[in-house]
Amino acid sequence: MRVLVSGASGMIGTELSRQLEAAGHTVLSLVRREARSAAEIAWDPAGTGLDPAALEGVDAVINLSGASLGRLPWTRRYRREILDSRVRATRSLTDAMRRCAVPPAVLLSGSAIGIYGNRPGEILTEKSAPGDDFLARVVVAWEGEAHRAPEATRVVTFRTSLVLAKGGALRPLLPIVRLGLGGPLGRGTQHWSWISLRDEAAAIVHLLTSTLSGPVNLAGPLPATANDVIKAVTTALRRPFFIPVPEFVLTLALQDAARQLLLADQMVSSARLQADGFVFTHRTASEAVDAMLARP
Repeated sequence: MRVLVSGASGMIGTELSRQLEAAGHTVLSLVRREARSAAEIAWDPAGTGLDPAALEGVDAVINLSGASLGRLPWTRRYRREILDSRVRATRSLTDAMRRCAVPPAVLLSGSAIGIYGNRPGEILTEKSAPGDDFLARVVVAWEGEAHRAPEATRVVTFRTSLVLAKGGALRPLLPIVRLGLGGPLGRGTQHWSWISLRDEAAAIVHLLTSTLSGPVNLAGPLPATANDVIKAVTTALRRPFFIPVPEFVLTLALQDAARQLLLADQMVSSARLQADGFVFTHRTASEAVDAMLARP
């Protein structure tokens, strides 16, 4: 298949492009500068958008665009960027697809488990109602833009969990752990739904040729708490796990980012993905952490 990818140069996009090419697909990358090769297509999602002609001969579009949630603090200006970067990019893609004589058959559009909000005591499936905090509202708007794609296009919004990778959300934690300062974040018992970088990309490749549509949770098959994940990191790095960071300190320093990224309790089920035949390489958070720290 000829696959057009936005956000191909990012952490997930780089691994995804590698796996797509290994599977025999042709990867075309959207870039926000002048194209430098036949494998690149220039676009301006915040301005002129995407020329529909760029989609000629494209079988599928994978949308990974969006400002990083790991950039802290979330100032009022940056919160607007978190929303706008996702909505504008997705709207640019679906607008171009709607203007195509023959639109791509598949749109796989990024999403996040942040849509569920803080839900202690629940097992969250794709049928669970959205939450009502900042991230939940962002994801609802983000997915809404994806579903503006033409009726002939199969649309999947893949709801990504915490990606356990060196360049992911745990990146600020690694130097702290290496200094021997790792420990519980708040209670530490809140569920962190997670996925390894390899399985994140592999799941997207799987969805490319699946028949699934609508939301699909991308989350490791076995649940883990924040303590489980951080203990796995401290164990792998042979560092202690004992210095707690109280909840009030996290919320004072990071405000909504702490409440919605670090302290939220989300036990997300990937049963729909697994029932479709996807098999995880890394089944536990500990396996994913070991893979993360072993990657060059």
